[in-house]
Amino acid sequence: MSNSCPVLTPAERKMADIVHRADEEMMASVMTALDNATKQVMEAWQSEGTVESPPPYDYFASVVHQRMFLLLCGADPETMKGGDPVVAGHLIRNQQNIVEHYWRNAHDGIAR
Repeated sequence: MSNSCPVLTPAERKMADIVHRADEEMMASVMTALDNATKQVMEAWQSEGTVESPPPYDYFASVVHQRMFLLLCGADPETMKGGDPVVAGHLIRNQQNIVEHYWRNAHDGIAR
């Protein structure tokens, strides 16, 4: 098995660039939506005069993560019913592999 990257043809490069641009625009939209949701709730919280802290940015990011996980598994994001547990397992293992590959040695406190 080769560890080298394939050289794309000009047509393949063009298609890869189209997908990359769409990925970048999509992620910019998601990040803007997270910022907007956080700000909107903070402002509404303040206008209500509550002493409770509003949900932080991470809460909204978690909502996006959970809904995308359910969507990828084929489950209903509202009811969390349905979906494929095999796909769910693959997604979870993928996240575990990211931890192993990128962060395991950097942070000794991560439980195995």
